[in-house]
Amino acid sequence: MARYRLSEPARADIAGALRTSETMHGADARLRYRALLTAAMRRIAADPVSPVSVDCSDLFDGLRSYHIRHSRSDGREAPVGHPVHVIFYRAAEAGVIEIVRVLHERMLPSRHVEGNP
Repeated sequence: MARYRLSEPARADIAGALRTSETMHGADARLRYRALLTAAMRRIAADPVSPVSVDCSDLFDGLRSYHIRHSRSDGREAPVGHPVHVIFYRAAEAGVIEIVRVLHERMLPSRHVEGNP
């Protein structure tokens, strides 16, 4: 299994998503959403080319995406009702998956994922 690391934009994306989750749904929801994001990133590291991931090479070579709804049953927390984020990632080096961005499903990746990082 590979390990994953977060880019600075991905860290900021996650912090923003968790702030929004807490503001809209409370502290418990923030904890459950964080657990879901972590479960999704672990699943990506375990199987970077999973059949539920999507090739996004049109944005840059090697980029893939994974909607976190596919990890709803992976966590120990109560399930999140309607997860709305997509993780964009790439193989950075042998055994390392870089989480490039974590975007709301309504955001256009072409506006937020720039060239080959």
